[in-house]
Amino acid sequence: MLQAGQRAVVTGASSGLGRALALALAKRGLVIHAFSRRPAELAVLAAEVGPQLVPVEVDLLDEGQARTICAAIPGPIDLLVHGAGMVELGPVAQAPVADLDAQYQLNLRVPFWLTQLFLPQLIARQGQVVFLNSGAGLTARGGWSQYAMTKFGLKALADALREEVKPLGVRVMSVYPGRAATPMQERVRRLEGQPYRAEDYLQPEDVGHLVVEALALPRTADVIDLNIRPGRA
Repeated sequence: MLQAGQRAVVTGASSGLGRALALALAKRGLVIHAFSRRPAELAVLAAEVGPQLVPVEVDLLDEGQARTICAAIPGPIDLLVHGAGMVELGPVAQAPVADLDAQYQLNLRVPFWLTQLFLPQLIARQGQVVFLNSGAGLTARGGWSQYAMTKFGLKALADALREEVKPLGVRVMSVYPGRAATPMQERVRRLEGQPYRAEDYLQPEDVGHLVVEALALPRTADVIDLNIRPGRA
């Protein structure tokens, strides 16, 4: 369940679905440690939310520095939301291996070590973990191999973690949104050579609302996988 005053760490909090989750959780009275490497966007978010939001400027790919910053976060942490991510497109025959390495680092390796870091606190608080995955974490399509590989891996991480920590009182949820109206999606449409119209896609605030409602359920029910698609035909 969610309660006012609980502490949440949200990565990728300055943009897209991570930002929507940070806003939705703040409305429930949680204290949000908002992680981002974009200080200007963090400042805008902090001004919108107020003192409940603690901006944390951090580049999670700089693991040494990031671990030091994370270790200094005042606990205990009740909720960890993995919202940071990146995408590159390309066919298997031509996609640079460097693009795969970059996506693996942020989309999969960071959630793994970050979960390890906060897991003792989450166990102590019988907290919750949310992995913002993707429809590409369930179905791989042409041109999306590298991104889908990392998201399939993220599903495996979440599923294994859930089995390990459920007996300890920790809930683990994976969220599989379809295409959402985010800056990432706008970039994807450019890469695909297609127009971007925000109204055609999932609205981030709807995703934020659904995830928070699932997190707020009493312990008599667990939402394991949340699969969300745009409502427009």
